[in-house]
Amino acid sequence: MSDEINKKVIDIFSNRNKDSVKYFAGFSYVKLAKDSNGKKYNSEHLLQYAEKCHYIVRVMRVLNGEVYLYNYDVPNNELFKFVKSFENKTLEGTIIEIDKYFPGDLA
Repeated sequence: MSDEINKKVIDIFSNRNKDSVKYFAGFSYVKLAKDSNGKKYNSEHLLQYAEKCHYIVRVMRVLNGEVYLYNYDVPNNELFKFVKSFENKTLEGTIIEIDKYFPGDLA
């Protein structure tokens, strides 16, 4: 799944002309007005989708010379708070990966 997501992100940036890739606040971005089917985005649908998302955040920590990988389950609405906790020194370590998933069976 990660390879598929990586390809989509790379495609978003590589399939655009250089003028559509913008830079702000230290990050590159591409603004999208429509989905891959040509439909405009619907804020209500996007918010409902976001509520269902969770993230597995993999954090590397070194304790007593040993390397450990911690896997945190972070709900979408807590993601910024989680990342901020590293800046505030509440949590320590290096974020290795953030994977999106949907808990439970959505079918």
